[in-house]
Amino acid sequence: MSEKSQALRLINDLLADIRDPDFVWQILALLACLCLAWLIASWWRGRHAEGTGRISDASSRLAFPLTGMMLTGIALATLGSVIHVNLLKLAMPLLGSMALVRGVVFVLRQAFPRATWLAAWERIIAATVWGWLALYITDLAPFVIDAMESVQFHVGKQHIDLWTVLRGVATIFLTVVFALWIAGVIEARLMRVHTLDANLRLVGVRVAKAMLTVVAILTSLALVGIDMTALSVFTGALGVGLGFGLQKIASNYVSGFIILLDRSIRIGNIIQVGSDSGEVTQITTRYTVLKHPAGSEFIVPNETLIGSTVQNQTYSDTRIRLATTVGVAYDCDLDLACRLMAEAAASHPRVLAEPAPKVFLTQFADSAINLELGLWIGDPEEGKGNIVSDINFAIWRSFREHGVAIPFPQREVRLLNGDQVAAQRSPA
Repeated sequence: MSEKSQALRLINDLLADIRDPDFVWQILALLACLCLAWLIASWWRGRHAEGTGRISDASSRLAFPLTGMMLTGIALATLGSVIHVNLLKLAMPLLGSMALVRGVVFVLRQAFPRATWLAAWERIIAATVWGWLALYITDLAPFVIDAMESVQFHVGKQHIDLWTVLRGVATIFLTVVFALWIAGVIEARLMRVHTLDANLRLVGVRVAKAMLTVVAILTSLALVGIDMTALSVFTGALGVGLGFGLQKIASNYVSGFIILLDRSIRIGNIIQVGSDSGEVTQITTRYTVLKHPAGSEFIVPNETLIGSTVQNQTYSDTRIRLATTVGVAYDCDLDLACRLMAEAAASHPRVLAEPAPKVFLTQFADSAINLELGLWIGDPEEGKGNIVSDINFAIWRSFREHGVAIPFPQREVRLLNGDQVAAQRSPA
């Protein structure tokens, strides 16, 4: 038989071994290898709990197939000179395919932890790997490759066939995913370096991801055998696209780096852009996420943050001033009311002692004297409306206890008798 039919020959030899009495030893050897691999993998997973690190998580997932391949290889070398080991030879690519599927899926999960499409891609990857293994075992893979190589087309002066394209896509996909995983490892390490500014750490992560992605794409194209000069047309088209349709995306990308480098906006800042306000929870290369105290999130393009006025309440000082206005009756003791309001604010644990709460007389209104209570807090990320509500409740209880009245608007209505009404209605 030819070299292309090696897998099919392995299947035929395995079928012939079934009638051999020594076939039971192959089964026992394979079962022993798999059981021992399972025990070693269980022990390894017990020592390396999930979530302790990306390398530990990867080793835990790949422990069984890799250990099984190693033990099966040892069994092949040991028993190969004594009995037929075709069953063990067949188990090797099966364990290798399992390791490949688990490895690719793990890297995908680490590179795209929040992707909703990952579940579908896991099934596609598993089906592709096992399907190709089936083609290899049934000796159909060479015919499929020859058929795809016959489909050729031109990219500039470069002659490319369908097999090269598919191989290139697979290589680029795997290298890029692996590069993103490495970038994730770098990100985890950088985020633990607390001596660096948070924005500088984010810049380092973004630059690492971009550089690793570019290197992965160029390396994968070189491995496939595609001439880099053939990409000149593509790069030219990409430049035109950036100049027209993608200029907003490029602007947001550059603006994201400017925000991270000049540190005008940081994660945790309380900012307001137009009518949108909230805490900065995430800064990406394209947009910034603001979380409102009510729970809603605003996605603001980075270009908007660069090109418009941004109110950063915690830019250089996290302390902010809050105020609440209360109206008291004209006949009440103003000094007592002011003291009770200041004490109600000072008793709250979130109110700063320095600057101390102060009360101001702001207006002599129609039915009340308006008093404004000003206070300072140092943790605006914990919410502002809740602390104002708590202090208003405390003022209400204190006023009721000390007899300070909070008036409400009143209107005096006079009723005229019948003669007066008739006189007013009679013509002059």
